[in-house]
Amino acid sequence: MGLKTQIISLLFSFVFGIIFSICTNINYKLLFCKKKIFQIIITIIYVIDASLAYFLMIRRINEGIIHSYFLLSVALGFFIGFVNLSKYVNLFKNKVKNCLKNVKKKKV
Repeated sequence: MGLKTQIISLLFSFVFGIIFSICTNINYKLLFCKKKIFQIIITIIYVIDASLAYFLMIRRINEGIIHSYFLLSVALGFFIGFVNLSKYVNLFKNKVKNCLKNVKKKKV
């Protein structure tokens, strides 16, 4: 496998980790209103779908050759996506609260 293919695979794995983190957070928030058996089934299906999507794209990029540093890149992307996502969500919530306070003050 050439260097260009490895770099593309690493970048894809990193971006996939970030996307997987965002989708996992959304999936986690949607699961709270369901029964326990539905939570388990939906989680299993979600993990299988995400794994299948990753392996199909890696197969398209580099004939399905998976190295451990690709999986480390996915884990790093997941961690960075999780940390940054929560930071941005909190920032967004604070801005919305400030805007609502300003609107209430202007009405009074």
